[in-house]
Amino acid sequence: MNQSINFSLLTSEVFLLCAICVILIVDLFQRDKERKLTFNLTLVSLVTLFILDVNQINVLREVGFYGHWVQDQLAVILKLAIYATTFIALLYARPFINHRALMRGEYYILTLFSVLGMMIMVSANSFLIVYLGLELLSLSLYALIALQRDSKSASESAVKYFVMGGLASGFLLYGISLMYGATGSILIADVAAHFNENQSSLIGKFGLVFIVIGLAFKFGAVPFHMWLPDIYHGAPSSISAFISSVPKIAAFGMAMRLLVEAFSQLVTDWSTMILILALLSVIFGNLIAVVQTNLKRLLAYSAIAHIGYFLLGIVTATPEGNSAAMFYIIVYALMTVAGFGIVILMSTEEKEYQNISDLRGLGRFHPWYGLMFAVVMVSMAGIPPFLGFWPKLEIFRQLILNDYIVEAVIAIAFSVVGLFYYLKVIKEMFFTDATDSPEITSSRSLKVAISVNCLLLVIIGLMPDSIFEYCISAFKAIS
Repeated sequence: MNQSINFSLLTSEVFLLCAICVILIVDLFQRDKERKLTFNLTLVSLVTLFILDVNQINVLREVGFYGHWVQDQLAVILKLAIYATTFIALLYARPFINHRALMRGEYYILTLFSVLGMMIMVSANSFLIVYLGLELLSLSLYALIALQRDSKSASESAVKYFVMGGLASGFLLYGISLMYGATGSILIADVAAHFNENQSSLIGKFGLVFIVIGLAFKFGAVPFHMWLPDIYHGAPSSISAFISSVPKIAAFGMAMRLLVEAFSQLVTDWSTMILILALLSVIFGNLIAVVQTNLKRLLAYSAIAHIGYFLLGIVTATPEGNSAAMFYIIVYALMTVAGFGIVILMSTEEKEYQNISDLRGLGRFHPWYGLMFAVVMVSMAGIPPFLGFWPKLEIFRQLILNDYIVEAVIAIAFSVVGLFYYLKVIKEMFFTDATDSPEITSSRSLKVAISVNCLLLVIIGLMPDSIFEYCISAFKAIS
């Protein structure tokens, strides 16, 4: 174990914490109601973080701070994905919050604090650091959702998220406590070493059940999904875009640290639990999404189904399966933030379009944005050559290679069900008669951001290895 205290491992985290302090002070003296300087400093901070970490993309694994912190390729790649997706989400958010009771410096500060929590989660090498990062993320998101004080639905969503998040944290903390009782350590390396010598520890396996339940709550996997549709629907659309995409990347990093590194010797136990969660999520997520009429709730149940596909990659418990799952979660984040971006695009000062029927005429009166939303839908459905096809194909391939034939057939069958409700949205935009043109926001920056985001789903879809190779490389270093 590395007993050193090497602050260079915390360069990005220390920079972000300092940037948050500076932005907090600057925002106190802001007289501009639009908070332009706060917004610009937030984006500059994310760009700087991206530059700092992109130079370490091929970093060798290094453990410090008495085994509590790790810097490796997995952490770096996940952090880069977090920065990029947060950057896009903030570009979408600005025109939305500008005309609502949300244009305050706290919006950007809480977003950066949640990013800091996610960075801690993916670099954690002990249960204590995992929990601290998770709580920093969760508390920031609770406050972020409740920021629109005059909205009953936002306040209700914040309370629901707080209660369910507290329940999930309780399960996770109880599991960690049992693990400490069984192993005598909170370090991931020590826990892995303990189970390497003693795989029959009943208390340890009992603790593992609670930890898997806590993870399932955070992902929103069935049957621990009850909070997710209500939160996505009730929260302001710009916040839904953020919480539906970026935290899932950090949750993946947490799952890898716990399941793959700490409990590698208990793979038979946790993979069975994950398999049940994955299949339930794929089945119920797709089936319930079919009957949705609200676009945000459709995206929520679609997210549950996507989490199921992603978890199927983890079930294989191989570096290749984990790489496919990592590829899937990054692509999912890009697709989801684009989907909610369209909802934001159709949210004017007077009205926020949320029902699928509100999309009627979008393809006729605004063909470019209709086309962009169609790209998002077919990518989510997993149709080639769009980006969403490749990670789903890789998940199916890994299932078949590892003799999960029945599971692969079920997943493929329910992908066809998913295709139905995605095509239903496209039908509403292009083939349903409409006399009135749906309104869209006049923000030029938002229109450019959505166009770029959606076009990336096509461009990267034509060269998917540009992301997938890094995912493979990250798990080669771990294995």
